[in-house]
Amino acid sequence: MNLKSRLQQTVTALLTVILITLPGWGAGSSAEAAPACGSGDHGLLQELQKAHSGTGSTPLSIADVDFLSADTGRAAGNGFLIGTSDGGCHFQQIYTGQWSFRQIEFPDNVHGWALATVNGGQAVYLLRTADGGSTWTRLMNKPVTFERVEFLDGSIGFGYSRASTYYTRDGGESWSLVQTPANTRGAQFTSRNNGWAAVVVPGSGYRVMHTADGGKSWSRVLSVSAPEASYGQLYAGGNQVYALLYGGAGMSQTSYSLYGSSNAGADWTRIIAQETAGGGPAPGSGTAKVKKGPAAGTPGNLVLAGDAAVLVGYQPAAEEVGVGLTRDNGKTWKNQPAVPGFEGRISFTDPNHGWMTVKGLNSSTLYSTKDAGVTWTPKFTLETAAR
Repeated sequence: MNLKSRLQQTVTALLTVILITLPGWGAGSSAEAAPACGSGDHGLLQELQKAHSGTGSTPLSIADVDFLSADTGRAAGNGFLIGTSDGGCHFQQIYTGQWSFRQIEFPDNVHGWALATVNGGQAVYLLRTADGGSTWTRLMNKPVTFERVEFLDGSIGFGYSRASTYYTRDGGESWSLVQTPANTRGAQFTSRNNGWAAVVVPGSGYRVMHTADGGKSWSRVLSVSAPEASYGQLYAGGNQVYALLYGGAGMSQTSYSLYGSSNAGADWTRIIAQETAGGGPAPGSGTAKVKKGPAAGTPGNLVLAGDAAVLVGYQPAAEEVGVGLTRDNGKTWKNQPAVPGFEGRISFTDPNHGWMTVKGLNSSTLYSTKDAGVTWTPKFTLETAAR
């Protein structure tokens, strides 16, 4: 690449960051009347949609969403990344290319990481961007085993598989293994030293473990009996800790329990205990605040937003996707009304403002809410039905 081409690429990347950072980009000068909010696909990704609309092709759809504020954030899918800085009135086409994104992670508006495949293949690679998502660099030449990544800032982050946790302090250039207990099946670290792990005890259930010294030593903070124990996920911030523990699954039904602690694991509340005919009993015992989670279905990701914890759930058989939340660390829980769909993923920036991507029968839609999921407004929609 010659010097002129490199300069043009750099200028384009910088303009992308500037545009998505400025509120109301694309809305004209301040002297002009602001145009009405757009709808549908906003005229974006037209060529990609055509390429993915044939019989036998994989429909174009949104896989993940990550917002920094109620107005500014990104959504990504198979071969694209889009963004908005005005709450979804307008969207920008940030990236199109070979990468099919599974997860995106932006701790700020410039630095980002992603787990992605090449054109929808099986091998998963770790990517990094330093220009808001316009260009991506593959870190490491070989595929990674990470199922998700989380970065605390532009340098420090964690990579997770179900059994292992890795740490980086150079933006993903190099990684070191963090020691977790045997039979760990889910972990979460809020700093290099402070971490949590869901450990499967064969024939017994789960133990939730905590470390304050980076994995050198672990202490048990919760024991949960379960006839079927396979996977757990921890979510933590400050003194708040949530343990999502899976039971059995069958007939498109999933049994699970959600536990919460407001004092760093000293005491726990059983918040959700969803027992199903296909999945059997929920892990644990004792009274729970509610017997069903959001959409009475499979749990998705949970987000801590201020004093709230929000969980997305989906039930493909009923074609429902919805969220539930607590604002008092599990003393009360509220399941909100569901929207039509088969699967969802959420990003909340405060207890009321959130975004949710939903895969439906004939579309993939990005929704926003201003009332904690009581109502959802479609902001960006890709039609996925074959033509």
